[in-house]
Amino acid sequence: MSDNPVIALIGPGAIGTTIAAVLHDAGRTPQLCGRTAHPELRLRDDEGETVVPGPVLTDPSVVTRPADLVFVAVKTTQNADSAGWLRTLCDENTVVCALQNGVEQKAQLEPWVNGATVLPSVVWFPAQREPDASVWLRAKPRLTLPDVPQAKRVVDALQGTRCAVELSADFATVAWRKLLQNAVAGLMVLANRRAGMFSREDISALGLAYLREGLAVARAEGQRSMMTLRRRSWRISSAPRPI
Repeated sequence: MSDNPVIALIGPGAIGTTIAAVLHDAGRTPQLCGRTAHPELRLRDDEGETVVPGPVLTDPSVVTRPADLVFVAVKTTQNADSAGWLRTLCDENTVVCALQNGVEQKAQLEPWVNGATVLPSVVWFPAQREPDASVWLRAKPRLTLPDVPQAKRVVDALQGTRCAVELSADFATVAWRKLLQNAVAGLMVLANRRAGMFSREDISALGLAYLREGLAVARAEGQRSMMTLRRRSWRISSAPRPI
């Protein structure tokens, strides 16, 4: 990657705003792309506020050249809606880092990225949109990436920022574990309750059954390294909110 790489971000929601803010703090402000125009992005945490200058672009035709690195932070259901951005921001030299949940980011994005390399990630930080359109970051940001040569571009971009980057030689297993974690945490959303609800025996049993079903799917997909689930080693009462 060049000394002054062109970095773009598609989807300035909670996760996207966090990444944009840490890049901006390090002097690597990304080009902001989305569906809704905003003059700026604001990230708040316990240490203060970062304002990322905009505007958020809404028309892909204004892009004049491909980016070296593109962060995609839209929901997977919005990939097709982002096709215009991906076509104009990507070429065969671009690395696309998917800041999305799930285990199929690469397959889901590759049809839209104009020959670019898609790099999946696991996002480990909770961030939420506030009523005033700012984003509240509730924990130190951290990403896990597969240990492949293309990951260096993301590592370099985030070097010296507040966002830690870890590389994993067994990324697929990490991604599956995160998917299962989010799935069980989703039960809290459905019940509108906190993690303490898992102290109930029936709710704990439901969560365990849900995890076992997910583990069976993971193994059927070839993830033989997934650990066998044991009740005594699973502290579901500390399950975090989904990210």
